[in-house]
Amino acid sequence: MATVAAGAKRAKPLTADGYEKFLAVAAIALLITVLVALARGYQHWGAVPPLVWAHLATILPALALTPVMLLRPRGDKNHRLLGKIWVAAMFLTALLSFGVRESHHGSLSFIHLISAYVIVAAPLIWWTARNHHVARHRTQVRGMVTGALLVAGFFTFPFGRMLGSWLFA
Repeated sequence: MATVAAGAKRAKPLTADGYEKFLAVAAIALLITVLVALARGYQHWGAVPPLVWAHLATILPALALTPVMLLRPRGDKNHRLLGKIWVAAMFLTALLSFGVRESHHGSLSFIHLISAYVIVAAPLIWWTARNHHVARHRTQVRGMVTGALLVAGFFTFPFGRMLGSWLFA
């Protein structure tokens, strides 16, 4: 880890810009929507395969941490710890998604392309942070939140998928 030379000032932590604030609000909205869908589908929980529960158990913390990570000060010890948890949750979610294929009769869907992206990008997000490549780290996080959380999250609701069926039933 780099040290700060005597008398040198530390760089001011980046604060959330308008797009990151939008992403944080969208993540909160998606989290609330998923929780409402889960609550509405309570009577069907017993029929949900354990792999789907594991997938949900990894994505919910990532969704909950996203606004925290985007809106709070960055670069401190808590940010680094929460970031490791977030990256691990995203990575595990992506790995588990390859086993979730009920809605496509056992085959992979275009959503699994996003999962493949996450498997590659999540370690890169950690690496860029670890090596203090702040601009690249920020760009990669914004891309993953946009695509892997929000776009993929949106597609958990239409086309007769489980959460959508529960939410709109």
